[in-house]
Amino acid sequence: MLGFSIDTSAFSVVPMSAQADKGNLKYWLSKTPDERFAAIEQLRQVAYGYSEASAGLQRVLEVIERPGG
Repeated sequence: MLGFSIDTSAFSVVPMSAQADKGNLKYWLSKTPDERFAAIEQLRQVAYGYSEASAGLQRVLEVIERPGG
């Protein structure tokens, strides 16, 4: 055992159809797409970490011609 436990009283898991409070949906629908995207990015960084080294990396595509092509 790693020596930690989860406080299951702090949250509950319910199907979306069983939610009585639709305030969360109304909240996010009131936000602009840019604000929603920024929130998703913040959650991604919390879950997977943030590295300034990888923030500047870009994918590079190189096109080459095949002989006879």
